[in-house]
Amino acid sequence: MNVCFQCGMYHADKLIDPTGPFAICPECGYKHPFQQIPLLIIGGASGSGKTTVCQHLLGHVTQAVLLDSDILWRPKFNTPDTHYRDFFELWLRVSKNVSQSGRPVVLFGAGMGNPQNIENCIERRYFSKVQYLALVCTDEALSKRLQQRPTWRGSQEPTYIEEHIRYNRWFKAYDSQPAIKLMDTTSAPVEETARLVATWIDEGSR
Repeated sequence: MNVCFQCGMYHADKLIDPTGPFAICPECGYKHPFQQIPLLIIGGASGSGKTTVCQHLLGHVTQAVLLDSDILWRPKFNTPDTHYRDFFELWLRVSKNVSQSGRPVVLFGAGMGNPQNIENCIERRYFSKVQYLALVCTDEALSKRLQQRPTWRGSQEPTYIEEHIRYNRWFKAYDSQPAIKLMDTTSAPVEETARLVATWIDEGSR
């Protein structure tokens, strides 16, 4: 959609006319009709249960497209100096194009759950709204889960565990806009958490 159908120029920063909605090419003024629907994001620290819940929902949630943001991670995106902006822009661009099928995208990813990483992206304008859900748990549960992971993942390193405990606490302390809905996975069965997440997806897709 970033390539204009009329003049062929590339622009991610098109003006949005909500009456269509249309994405207006700044070069030639062509009004590109598109579907501006919600984007749903499920974040949380590593070990909070994102991947487990996603796996339980696959094949059961059909009104949305579920994607794990880790599948596109590459070393070139490891740019803390730009707050990993290219990675988030890429995922919003992918989600924008996938959602043109008429079904919203549900993105699972740790960094995706921080609104500061999403709301300032150029591609954010193509969604009618972005809904945020964060899975959280106690520090003890998070530490135990990370220590039980396979060694190759590097999750057992003390610095890694402490980093994600801090991130887990950040979600719990977050009190700003846009809002982040919290869901505690400390002792809840995976099936119950998956059911609640499925309900949240259904409500947020409307």
